[in-house]
Amino acid sequence: MQSRPQEADEEAEEKAAKLAQMFRAPLLAYFSKRIRSRSEAEDLTQEVFVRLLRHPDRHQGETVEAYVFTIAANLLRDRMKSASAAHERLSYNVDQMAESGYFPTALVEDRDPERVLVGRETIEDVLGALAELGERTRDVFILARLENLQHREIAELFGVSVSSVEKMVMKAMAHLGARFLEL
Repeated sequence: MQSRPQEADEEAEEKAAKLAQMFRAPLLAYFSKRIRSRSEAEDLTQEVFVRLLRHPDRHQGETVEAYVFTIAANLLRDRMKSASAAHERLSYNVDQMAESGYFPTALVEDRDPERVLVGRETIEDVLGALAELGERTRDVFILARLENLQHREIAELFGVSVSSVEKMVMKAMAHLGARFLEL
């Protein structure tokens, strides 16, 4: 007779294998479109599964699919913050090198503050408009338009028809169009 902890371990392994089978390809696609390094995309995909197994019941009301991609988005955001901090350190070093005469400042592209501000405001507007959508519609739109997943793949992922996915994408597009016409 097996002990309960061993049964729990076996159940966790089965659940992990099932989740990996369902989400490995979509997660790799998600990360690969944002990261140039295939090995880093693999590492981030693996980290999603590690976090999911550490906290399997944390999704509280979300579908497992939404929870998996929330973890993925958080990992990517954390990676971007880390990269941004590294970029800031690099920018500081480049400025110091330019001041010291190590290389001419003409080689360093100046950022127009107005361009940066407009870009940030545009991103904030888009994120605000997406936040106004229902969670499922927003997730479907992001997967379709930003992740370039096929409608058929998204339908399988969410357990809905391809027609439903198409309608959610159209609804999101109409919402974004109306929102930006107001601006």
